[in-house]
Amino acid sequence: MTNFVLVAGAWLGAWAWDDVVAPLREAGHGAYPLTLSGLAERRGEAAGQGTHVRDIVAEVESRDLREVVLVGHSYAGIPVGQAAQLIGDRLARVVFLDSDVPVDGESFASGWSEEGRAVLEKSFAAHDGRWAPSEEEFEGQGLTDEQVRRIVEGCTPHPGASLTEPARLTGPLGGLPATYVKCLLDGPEPPPAVVELLKNDGWRPVEMETGHWPMFSEPRALAALLDREASAG
Repeated sequence: MTNFVLVAGAWLGAWAWDDVVAPLREAGHGAYPLTLSGLAERRGEAAGQGTHVRDIVAEVESRDLREVVLVGHSYAGIPVGQAAQLIGDRLARVVFLDSDVPVDGESFASGWSEEGRAVLEKSFAAHDGRWAPSEEEFEGQGLTDEQVRRIVEGCTPHPGASLTEPARLTGPLGGLPATYVKCLLDGPEPPPAVVELLKNDGWRPVEMETGHWPMFSEPRALAALLDREASAG
């Protein structure tokens, strides 16, 4: 049995995985969706990126999970990648789901344009140091109007410190057993850092014909993909 620890990206909590958890459990796996500090039912908690790394490690260790597949979506790929280096032989695989990956000394926002960083700073100023979502983020991503409403209504403005705090790696990320899932409606190519990592023997590329939020647009297809990746070892 594989134990999946599922971590959604910016603005989202454990609730985002509701439609993925059931088919994973039906397939005989453990499925543990995680809400990071400062989001959803944990809103109001102070959180930097390091806090989110500790959240993930604590989830694995407090439940004494083994054969763990860490799944990091979007922003969450950054803390998930760091946590994967800290849980030792509990780790079976990492799945980066249309995500960023941690680069030592760089943050989620490091590669943003000046215009993008200005938008982020404006949101921080208007939302007490947090990044607020907008419905425009979800356009063209294979989502129905109902799915977009569900996401937007469930979103929490994201703790700003977690977006600007640099990642700290304990070794080369290419040494992890990893799968990178590219959701093609969000663009055909992964980030440059991922392109380099995919040159490592332990990394596998996978594509999904959907948008950036497959836990909403294609939850059963995503669960089946995760099942296959866990089985492939």
